Amino acid sequence: MLTAHLPSGYVLARLIPRAPGFFSAALIGAVLPDLDMFWFHFVDNASIHHHRYWVHIPLFWAVIAALVLPFLALFYRHLLPIGGVFFLALFMHMVLDSVSGGILWGMPFDNHLYALVEVPATQSHWVLSFMLHWTFLFELAIWAMALLLWRLEKRP
Repeated sequence: MLTAHLPSGYVLARLIPRAPGFFSAALIGAVLPDLDMFWFHFVDNASIHHHRYWVHIPLFWAVIAALVLPFLALFYRHLLPIGGVFFLALFMHMVLDSVSGGILWGMPFDNHLYALVEVPATQSHWVLSFMLHWTFLFELAIWAMALLLWRLEKRP
């Protein structure tokens, strides 16, 4: 997924009943794993696929969610729905990356990046290969849904 994580968070936030904090939690959760791109480009010199960093490992987030959500339920019950939306958006990010990008779903037992579809390097740059692959239509559909929901919200 190249461009549709933020709009997917928007769609999630618009399709669930509104409550204070849901919108921000959905947007932040939807893009948080890709903040590793700063490390990937500026520190690591793109030497390791960024989907191999800890922020893209589902087990890491499952453990964090297993610690945070019960804590919220016990001590900050009013924040539990926001935490739930945040982790839902995080896992949605990884599911979307699993379409053609690959995610370490089996980590720590398996070091394989699982993707539904492998995008072959058919163009001079990998971004072009992804944008000209049929799976990019899925991203465009997410953008279209987000724009439609935004447009419907703006109507009187």
